[in-house]
Amino acid sequence: MFLAFHSQLLTFLSCLSFKMKVISFKHHFSLLCVTLLLPVLCTSQDSFTCSRATYYGSPDCYGNPRGACGFGDYGKTVNDGNVAGVSWLWRNGSGCGACYQVRCKIAQLCDEYGAYVVVTDYGEGDRTDFIMSPRGYSKLGRNEDASAELFKYGVVDVEYRRVPCRYGSNNLLVQVHDRSKNPHYLAILILYVGGTYDVTAVQLWQEDCQEWRAMRRAFGTVFDAENPPRGDIKLRFQLSGNAEQYWVQSKNVISSDWEAGAVYDSEIQLS
Repeated sequence: MFLAFHSQLLTFLSCLSFKMKVISFKHHFSLLCVTLLLPVLCTSQDSFTCSRATYYGSPDCYGNPRGACGFGDYGKTVNDGNVAGVSWLWRNGSGCGACYQVRCKIAQLCDEYGAYVVVTDYGEGDRTDFIMSPRGYSKLGRNEDASAELFKYGVVDVEYRRVPCRYGSNNLLVQVHDRSKNPHYLAILILYVGGTYDVTAVQLWQEDCQEWRAMRRAFGTVFDAENPPRGDIKLRFQLSGNAEQYWVQSKNVISSDWEAGAVYDSEIQLS
């Protein structure tokens, strides 16, 4: 009798162990599914990505002219001051000038279309991808009262996607940076990059060597070169976007008498 009971007990324990393993497997499988599907669940239709957004203080509600992209006053007023600082979207400065549609997710407060902002700065917050100018952040609200409520929240859940930058008839412009000193040091920043393109590299033509010479990305959207070529300077830009990468050459040159603050029209239209 004892042997029979012992045999039954072993059978019961074996079944119990099997069931526990099945439950454990289901538990781990469920966790695995959630882990794998979470990025999908946080990416809605039309390729929106879930994140969070906040805002920074500004005396006039515009952007920060001392932003890390190096845009200066352009970074304060471009897109009517609807601008933002970003963290991982910064991409070592190549994300400067990119445009995003950002919309919050509180139905009774948030505008259907949200805000359209241009990246002009680097910034990190409380798990936020966007630290927006007050003007940009206010565009998240359905109306003035709703925007006021969103400011009280401080940080809101959002979803965002990259969208083409549209600057009307403006061509890509090259501005000589304030730190430049002719003829020993040339630094430039690039303005009005339309479409969904990033400027990933810049080169200038070295006439005496008959070759293109790479400029260094100093910071943000600022590229520089020590001892640049004498005379007029030809530039070309490496563009990345729309699953392609290619070079495009400016149709105009930087004149030999260049000086800090001068702006040159490349006659390149991007959309």
